Amino acid sequence: MQKNLLVRSLLIGAATFLAGTSFAGENWVGSWKLNAAKSQSGAAAAPRAQTLKFETTPAGIKLTSDGTDADGKPMHGGYVSKFDGQDVAWAGNPVADVACPKKVDDNTYENVWKKGGKAIVTAKVAVSKDGKTLTVSQVGTDAKGAAINAVAVYDRQ
Repeated sequence: MQKNLLVRSLLIGAATFLAGTSFAGENWVGSWKLNAAKSQSGAAAAPRAQTLKFETTPAGIKLTSDGTDADGKPMHGGYVSKFDGQDVAWAGNPVADVACPKKVDDNTYENVWKKGGKAIVTAKVAVSKDGKTLTVSQVGTDAKGAAINAVAVYDRQ
């Protein structure tokens, strides 16, 4: 009897510890598919298809982005961040080499994109109240100095 109580206590303690180190409340965690019909790319070439996957890891939230660019070429990139406003390397992004995501609340975060140490794009990411839509609003400039003003809409998968 005491052995069962000890095992249960250890399991509850471990679950409590893991819950404290998880990223519960970041409602963007999950998989999202680009809804091109609802998105507006402005002057920039929009991807043909894109899927974003946010998953919790011991190091932070991992973003993986896969898809096909406007020319039909495959795209793959991502980063891992604690969403605390610290710079992290961003692999596979042709516009930026660093991400600086910072949680605003459970449904939103802001991500400053940087290239060569210079902030070039600010992306505001918001999950709808019903949790079914992720909207990414981007404002800034690309590597060639052209203006970026886009809104990408994703549906939860």
